[in-house]
Amino acid sequence: MSVITVRNASRWFGNVVAVNDVSMRIGPGVTGLLGPNGAGKSTLIQMMAGFLAPSAGEVRLDDEPVWKNERVYRRIGVVPEREAMYDFLTGAQFALANAKLQRLPDPHAAAERALATVEMLPARNRVIGTYSKGMRQRVKMAAALVHDPAVLLLDEPFNGMDPRQRLQLMELIRRMGADGRTILFSSHILEEVEQVAQHIEVMVAGRHAASGDFRDIRRLMTDRPHMYLVRTSDDRRMAAALIGDACTGGVELDWRERALRVQAIDFARFVWLVPKIARDQDIRLYELSPADESLESVFSYLVGGPA
Repeated sequence: MSVITVRNASRWFGNVVAVNDVSMRIGPGVTGLLGPNGAGKSTLIQMMAGFLAPSAGEVRLDDEPVWKNERVYRRIGVVPEREAMYDFLTGAQFALANAKLQRLPDPHAAAERALATVEMLPARNRVIGTYSKGMRQRVKMAAALVHDPAVLLLDEPFNGMDPRQRLQLMELIRRMGADGRTILFSSHILEEVEQVAQHIEVMVAGRHAASGDFRDIRRLMTDRPHMYLVRTSDDRRMAAALIGDACTGGVELDWRERALRVQAIDFARFVWLVPKIARDQDIRLYELSPADESLESVFSYLVGGPA
């Protein structure tokens, strides 16, 4: 049973801070690393894999430093997000090359097993340049599995997969996690993480924003203040009624949108109250829509930034 420990790790590139004082512990099972694009997820995974040295802090696997530690590298499998591959090789040649690099006693058998695990045997003799994006993801997974690693680090592994391929890979990841592997995969889609991960770590703007199971993270997101656009036949009367209720934290008229911009503090009461006011005061309700539902705004709330 392997454990990755990140202690006060930071990584900067010149004046850009990609990862800022992050601490977390990744144990056996499946952990989702959730955050919007640009959150620092890939940089953190590269530090865990030993591809990048922390500018400060440390990353350890089973209490051994990861950076420049060949013994640790042999226990880690990595699927990078980037698509660049050796397109002139067949899938079988690519998996075999990785098995030979690992100095396995029977690299051909190891490559075949890995390709079978990700259901790529039928296409193993085709060159990678002819593969779909989903097939390329699966052959990268095979290359990461040839040496049967205790730890898997997967950077956006479901990118480009069709629904069937995605479900198959999700089931494979769940099964490997249940067998005792330590698996971390990154994603910017909360529902994707929900289907696979037992535990979630949230990254925003290079910082560690939250930690917990899916219900914990969903609760943090749902309970935050929500900003809504409300468009009616009488915005002034609607605004007056909403201002007088404790479920709203502020109401202003958005002249550009020709609608009200309302901050809802008590989400459940707010979505009940608006149609009630419209009915009781004979106001036509033309639109009620969220104005801040991007992942960036949701995650910014988790780290105390502006929504």
